[in-house]
Amino acid sequence: MQSITNKLNITPFNKKINSPLTKQKITVLQINLGRKCNLACTHCHVEASPKRTEELSPEVCQQLIELINRFPQIKTVDLTGGAPEMNYGFRPLVEAVKAQGKEVIVRSNLTIFFEPGYEDLPEYFARHQLRVTASLPCYLEDNVDKQRGAGVYNNSIKAMQKLNQLGYGSDPNLIIDLVYNPPLPTNTNFFLTPNQQKLEQDYKSYLAEHFKIQFNNLFTITNIPIGRTKQFLKRREIHANYLQFLAENYNPATLNNVMCRNELSIDYLGNVYDCDFNQMEGIIASTPENEKLTVAKLLELNNLDAIAEIKTANYCYGCTAGTGSSCGGSLV
Repeated sequence: MQSITNKLNITPFNKKINSPLTKQKITVLQINLGRKCNLACTHCHVEASPKRTEELSPEVCQQLIELINRFPQIKTVDLTGGAPEMNYGFRPLVEAVKAQGKEVIVRSNLTIFFEPGYEDLPEYFARHQLRVTASLPCYLEDNVDKQRGAGVYNNSIKAMQKLNQLGYGSDPNLIIDLVYNPPLPTNTNFFLTPNQQKLEQDYKSYLAEHFKIQFNNLFTITNIPIGRTKQFLKRREIHANYLQFLAENYNPATLNNVMCRNELSIDYLGNVYDCDFNQMEGIIASTPENEKLTVAKLLELNNLDAIAEIKTANYCYGCTAGTGSSCGGSLV
């Protein structure tokens, strides 16, 4: 890939930004509880599926609870997967975080509500006032089912209606946000995510008119070329072209707001990363002394701010192209 990348004149991301990207005070923990999921979406950078078995261990779960209890600077714990609800530690972590008065985000695919054993999740979410962030790549059925599987759209609609009945979208303590992912490109006719504010209005109008659904915010997220997205692009021999497209649309104004600045990403083994994408690529964060970071190491150091410089790669252009992209959508 490096020779192709060079041929296409992609400036390495660390050279493009001139000076190292530094951490700010950590306020967000994003925890990947495991790879188990009831879906196997085409754009999933985690490569989750019903066949995956990797999940959090009781030992790492206890370390995470200790971390949450020890550091008041943590404001938000963001639980992801796989389907986070299917993996060990979901409820113990939710209850530990809420006991500390912190915000919990659950990145739910919504269809999990209809799997045996998970039917109580909507009420559980509402009882603990979890902030729900749910993928709905389009407000039209055909586009969603192409990306996520047959029937996903209809189940997502039913799940949102259930959450609305419980107060989500209307009660200020019950927030539901939706996530837009563009379709994966099949040729070199690439495009950036559309204007987030305008698309949010389109989503709200359509879902209210057709299903009487309310939600709070829409987040537009760029497809980062890792995981299944990278595999998809490579099969079509457009991976390097896509990277170049992202690099050509680099926007330095996004750098102050990229999610890796104030976040730690933690995997089910307890390893610590600068962001979810580095986690999927196996780029573990390290201290200035070049010690690899784990949850156990953070506890030993008694310091959540043990990282000085963020490790970057060329796929970081995905977060910094156009108006930017993060787990909370557009950056500028």
